[in-house]
Amino acid sequence: MNKYIFIKDLFFIIPTAFIAGAGLAALQGGIYWIGLFGFSLLLLLGLSALVAAWRWGGGGKALAWMTALAFILRLAAGVAVYFALPVNGYDVPDDKAGYIFTDAHRRDDQAWGLASSNKPLWSAFDKSYAADQYGGLLALSAFMYRYLSPDVQRPLLVLTLAALTAALGVPFFYKSTRLLWDGKLAAVSSWLFVLYPESVLTGGAQMREPFLLTFIAVAFWGFAGWLKQNESGEKNRSVWLWLGIGIAGLLLVSPAMALALLVLFGGWLWLRGEKARLPWQVLVGVGGVFLVGVLLLAWSLSRQHDFGGGSPIGVILNWIRDSVKYVIYLLERGSGQIQNIFLKMNPFVQFLFVIGYGIAQPVLPPAFFEPTTLTWRIIAIVRALGWYAVLPLLLYSPIAAWKSEPERARRLWLWLSAFSWLWILISAIRAGGDQWDNPRYRLIFFGWQALAAGYAWLWWRQHRDNWLPRIFILEIVSVLLYGQWYLARYNSIGFHLPILIVLEVSVVLFVLTFVGGWWWDHWQAGKRRA
Repeated sequence: MNKYIFIKDLFFIIPTAFIAGAGLAALQGGIYWIGLFGFSLLLLLGLSALVAAWRWGGGGKALAWMTALAFILRLAAGVAVYFALPVNGYDVPDDKAGYIFTDAHRRDDQAWGLASSNKPLWSAFDKSYAADQYGGLLALSAFMYRYLSPDVQRPLLVLTLAALTAALGVPFFYKSTRLLWDGKLAAVSSWLFVLYPESVLTGGAQMREPFLLTFIAVAFWGFAGWLKQNESGEKNRSVWLWLGIGIAGLLLVSPAMALALLVLFGGWLWLRGEKARLPWQVLVGVGGVFLVGVLLLAWSLSRQHDFGGGSPIGVILNWIRDSVKYVIYLLERGSGQIQNIFLKMNPFVQFLFVIGYGIAQPVLPPAFFEPTTLTWRIIAIVRALGWYAVLPLLLYSPIAAWKSEPERARRLWLWLSAFSWLWILISAIRAGGDQWDNPRYRLIFFGWQALAAGYAWLWWRQHRDNWLPRIFILEIVSVLLYGQWYLARYNSIGFHLPILIVLEVSVVLFVLTFVGGWWWDHWQAGKRRA
């Protein structure tokens, strides 16, 4: 028996898997015993992996609660949405079928189509299956259907796999953070990692984000282990295995994320001064992975699965340029208010507006006031509250990083904060003001955002400077300002100010908060020195 799984664990795992599998099978159509077998086997393997990962991660009640809640919340949210949307959603195909994400609906339908055909599973990487840009998750979903649910499409089966995978990343993330820093930061950032609503929502859906988050956490553990063994002089080849598993998983599901993670790790090593200690074999391996990632990304983005006479880099850059133009076009076309705003802006200001609007998504005030169904209102409010709770900490994180000591820690936290914000900006540019794609893209590297936010919170708890309260007050005032605008628009309560005036007031408040706060602190410091 594996040293991380004991016989006594099976007395809990087996009946839990069977009972939960029986319940999930009863909620789906098809031949009951096939559903029972498929769900129970998946849960047996998944729960065993979670228990082993929990014990490997150090055990303890806190990590047990984190891992268990990560799975239960995502599974419960996914099942609840699956049954609530057909009853209390919109009269559109996605809602009627119980899917909160259009991508999940299309991918799941195509996975079932592939599974029930005579085609090999690697056909998922063919452009004829356009629902999955890269093909990895489509192939995995088709595998699940072909071998665990051959009689009928059971969306909750892939949903359960996503929830299990999301929870599996928690012990890796927790252990990595504790290894590199301490238990306090590991606890705060891991709870953010577990409870963040956008993560719960995508982790309870047939989406790639839970897989990406976990592969990144696995790679993080390999990277953290390598850093520590460099400090101690010990040699443990397993760290390369974990790093390789994480990177390989990212290449399969989304090559672009593997490239971004390599950039993050490269910057980390550079700032730590580790670049001179890297063996040439590692440099060659990383270079090879980066090259493979670029080729896979360009291949997946090209319409004909070739490079059309151009270079892979050219394919990627053309796709990025066309994507930005397209999302700005969709944003402008989708709202009369946005069209009105864009008419009064030059192209550069339009671009800045798209970034700011993307960062604000999902916007909190319309979650309360825009007409919608109860199910969608609850989803909108919970998503927005989660982001608006984390956003002030992320805004504060560069300030906390700048004030950190010693110099090496300052450089590292500035880099992690900068990477978090760079990814947030990239997501805003790529998805524009879309209230679904923007938060979803942003979520992929939420582990690093959770680290930056967790560090910012702990630093403020220790030093109690004025910046974090200022940022929270700025956010509250801005939410109230836009809330009044939405309230006047939809309920005719209060003054209905032009949206441009509201935007201008928001920008002035932002500038006054940061410039005025800096000037006040500088003036106070001068008085103390005098």
